[in-house]
Amino acid sequence: MGLSPAVVSKRISHMEERLGARLFQRTTRQLKLTETGEGFYERVVGILADIEEAEAFVSQLNDKASGTLRVTAPTAFARMHIAPHLATFMRQHPDLTIEMQLSDQIVDIVGEGMDLAIRVAELDDSSLVARKLAPSRHVICGTPGYLDQHGRPKTLADLAKHNCLTTGFHQVWRLDGPDGPSVVKVNSNLRSNSSDVVHEAVLSGLGLALRSTWEISEDLKAGRLDVVLPEYRETQGVAVFAVYPCRQFIPAKLKFFVDFLAQQYGPTPYWDRGLDLTRRQSPVYVKPAMRAAP
Repeated sequence: MGLSPAVVSKRISHMEERLGARLFQRTTRQLKLTETGEGFYERVVGILADIEEAEAFVSQLNDKASGTLRVTAPTAFARMHIAPHLATFMRQHPDLTIEMQLSDQIVDIVGEGMDLAIRVAELDDSSLVARKLAPSRHVICGTPGYLDQHGRPKTLADLAKHNCLTTGFHQVWRLDGPDGPSVVKVNSNLRSNSSDVVHEAVLSGLGLALRSTWEISEDLKAGRLDVVLPEYRETQGVAVFAVYPCRQFIPAKLKFFVDFLAQQYGPTPYWDRGLDLTRRQSPVYVKPAMRAAP
């Protein structure tokens, strides 16, 4: 808000005097809401949401998106498939400002004050509204060099012999195959909460990974990665979703952005066009040069 800590502290003190209650516990090391302050905050947030809904109703009456749109999205997906399209969208809506918070963790969009979350996941039932923007196909892949050295798995049981890199800290892959759903426990010497780290590790030949085609389509087309066990994919409920709070009136800025992304991706997203996941993508493998240390 462009206010100094001293001004904010003074305003909070005035508010506490007016209410006759302490909203924060203050020490030299931290500032923490009291139980009263937390209850007051929850009620005020509800009132502000009602005001925003009323403003959203008015904004629906015109075709102009303005204000600030707060979006959270996975880091790699935002870098590859949101950021490249922002210039086109912003030219169409010059009065709109976008704030993007990137995280590979699930963000509480209500608690964090977000208007929209882009999620690549299989969504649980919730009070939030979810709109599917694009399918997300996940395949097991590795470099031709790794596969030549360690062999190509022919069954799910063969995965136990391989280094299977995972995003997050769950050592389980949930797959759909010819015999229906399967749950495979995998082993890995690298686990990371960063999708980018796992992607680079796979490209370096460290092991196999279950990756989405939105992330590795160019690697598959260029022959840097090959698909193994192509008859197995991650559970089909996984997709790219736009998730936002359940409200009767959707702000124009949110509606325009979600519609724009859905149009960019389409039922068959551009990253899946030209992919043949049933065969090796390239008959030629050229070992990448070692990267220089920074």
